[in-house]
Amino acid sequence: MRTERLFFFTSFEEKTGKNKSCCCVSTGAGLDQKSKKPNFIVILADDIGWGDLDANQPERRSNNTPNLNLMAEQGLRLTDFHSPASTCSPSRAAILTGRYGLRNGVTHNFAVESVAGLPLSEVAFPQLLQEEGYYTAMIGKWHLGHNGPYGPTKRGFDYYLGIPYSNDMGCTDNPGYNLPKCPPCESISSLHGGCYSTLGLPLMENSSIVEQPLDLWSLTDQYKSAALKIIHNASARGQPYLLYMALAHMHVPLAPAGAASEGVYAASLKEMDSLVGTIKSASDDTEKNNTLIWFTGDNGPWEQKCQYAGSVGPFTGKWQTNKGGGSAKRTTWEGGHRVPAVAYWPGRIPANASSPALLSGMDIFPTLLSLAGINPPTDRRYDGMDATKVLLHQEHMGHEFLFHPNSGAAGRFGDLQAVRAGKYKAFYITGGAEACGGTTGRPQLHDPPLIFDLERDAAEETPLQVHTPEYQTAAQRIARKREELLWDIATDESVSTADYRKEESAAPCCDQRQAVCRCNTLKCS
Repeated sequence: MRTERLFFFTSFEEKTGKNKSCCCVSTGAGLDQKSKKPNFIVILADDIGWGDLDANQPERRSNNTPNLNLMAEQGLRLTDFHSPASTCSPSRAAILTGRYGLRNGVTHNFAVESVAGLPLSEVAFPQLLQEEGYYTAMIGKWHLGHNGPYGPTKRGFDYYLGIPYSNDMGCTDNPGYNLPKCPPCESISSLHGGCYSTLGLPLMENSSIVEQPLDLWSLTDQYKSAALKIIHNASARGQPYLLYMALAHMHVPLAPAGAASEGVYAASLKEMDSLVGTIKSASDDTEKNNTLIWFTGDNGPWEQKCQYAGSVGPFTGKWQTNKGGGSAKRTTWEGGHRVPAVAYWPGRIPANASSPALLSGMDIFPTLLSLAGINPPTDRRYDGMDATKVLLHQEHMGHEFLFHPNSGAAGRFGDLQAVRAGKYKAFYITGGAEACGGTTGRPQLHDPPLIFDLERDAAEETPLQVHTPEYQTAAQRIARKREELLWDIATDESVSTADYRKEESAAPCCDQRQAVCRCNTLKCS
């Protein structure tokens, strides 16, 4: 049975010390629309494949993402867009800070028992928007620290509702689809199958646990309800807002509502697309011409999950898969970090457009700040670029070079394994993540590096011959830029270091007396 939720929202009045009543939302006087800053909705899908967006593969004639297809038709599809890393925490940290993990300190995932998170020395763009009068809200997966000063409401968000880490990092009473499956909380006594923790998966509102274990099957509706309230109430107040939605889709366990006759993954993809459509409709009904919606993913599909993993499209990483191992999530092959991306802003972003500009999730930081007229702190170096001209003016100049760090499959965390330069991509280290079936590709160093021409070889199957002039020219250019970046980071006085220590007491638990930390405080007291 679904439980109706009542949400706390930090309104403008609450921030100024007025009208602090439970579960209330202010609808104060609106601002002058002519001077109002734009609203931003950033939607980050989890473990989504480039090929999961129908518009990226129209030849398949599938209809799993009709709302995203419409958003692409009415906006801009970014075809060469990349997540900053190929696993959760480092990708999200880089998106929020505009900096590579080697600068912001987050090079691999945080755990249930992590005592810390995104270093406190780092500045996230929600903090900067908040300081300029934006109402900032986050719904979904955080995965950048859940204790004390590391939680979302301490890092720039006025309101938070979601899971502090991945939705497979704890048990639930009615598990979703995973491979292997996590047993229900009542029957789990030790780490088993697809479970990373024997604790119940918590749902948090601001800094409090409101449900543990949460109900995976009602999570989409809860997120939808919260998002609609945020959009409508911020609009009614006349206050510019940032809504950052870090969806549970398409990360296992999948828990699509209703029948899944077309398959669990397709049903989940359709459910995610419907949620995106609902958010778009709410935005269109309130401030259609003053809201940028930016949809993308945190990394590619989790290949070892077999039928519960998405599509990489043509980016299959055949050089690696021919030798064993997967070439998607946790790797620096294209399938691990090339993700779908759509930008929608009626009247500002030209409709039915696409761009081949080489862009990254790190570009969200400088682009949103630029559109809001906010200057970032000058005491640090950034790796993202302002993509305003790509979004608004149909220019296609993206990054000249883009660097892809190791996120878990081979070598040390954070190592710059691959470098993109125009149509060329060079690998200094290769390695495959666990594939469907269990094979794993061993790490290999490459000196000289492997270089692929992605225009001719999107599948990364056949590297260029080392002794050809084409290879030599590309290799020299890439090596020089790689050394320049490494030296720049080595001499950067603003580099942070993340604390990855774990303590059992750091795991979020609402009731230590319960084996799985069971509680339910869904209503205001």
